[in-house]
Amino acid sequence: MTEIKSWAFWRAVAAEFVGMLLFIFIGISAIAGKNEIAPQETLAQELKVSLAFALAIATLAQSLGHISGAHLNPAVTLGLLVSCQISALRCVFYILAQMLGAVVASAIVNGFKPSFSLGVNKLSNVSVGQGFIIEFLATLQLVLCVIAVTDKRRSDVKGSAPLAIGLSVGLGHFAAISFTGCGINPARSFGPALIRSDMKDHWVYWLGPMCGGVAAALIYDFLLYPRMQNLRRRRDVLLHGQADENDASETVQEDNSNPGPSHWPKH
Repeated sequence: MTEIKSWAFWRAVAAEFVGMLLFIFIGISAIAGKNEIAPQETLAQELKVSLAFALAIATLAQSLGHISGAHLNPAVTLGLLVSCQISALRCVFYILAQMLGAVVASAIVNGFKPSFSLGVNKLSNVSVGQGFIIEFLATLQLVLCVIAVTDKRRSDVKGSAPLAIGLSVGLGHFAAISFTGCGINPARSFGPALIRSDMKDHWVYWLGPMCGGVAAALIYDFLLYPRMQNLRRRRDVLLHGQADENDASETVQEDNSNPGPSHWPKH
């Protein structure tokens, strides 16, 4: 219970809620008017939406990374759990906060534009199996990027890690938006779908990204750049969190703590 008694933990959970609310609000607001555009404007609209999501995640990661790590995606949170960089407790609370933030943001946009589809993700000219593969691979590259650029063992990362993650989100949208609407974030798919009561093929937007996040963690940790942590160390992190997450004192050090892999490289 050490972690749950810490104010830093609850501030981190609140940051995930606020960050997801802003992320979804910006993203689905950028989609507004998509149903009314002419066919020849589809490419420009897809570019606009892709850039909106990419820039939003880069900005929010820079703004909130020092508080919660700015996961802002259940697939990222699950990937970091599998990588043994956050505790199981933090994983559960983060995902709940992310889902709640997505629902609130979707409800807000629905309030001022009730006739709008809210950008509910739907499969387009692909089967559910193909949609799963697209979501899986697009999310795999995103979570792989997150784990790689925030790896504290590296000293070669130059530039901005949040920007790299934002670009990864943009890449995922460029690849998948025409086929699946590009979920790559179960909470992003869940919020609009719940508000619009449109859950058709919704499992694709959960199972695909979550499996992609898990696969990315396993590939990076055990194949590409193996971590030397022993099983006891991994167990301790899963149960109790990182050592610097558990300081329940109200100190400057606690305010500057950075859970999991979200210690952004200082370059």
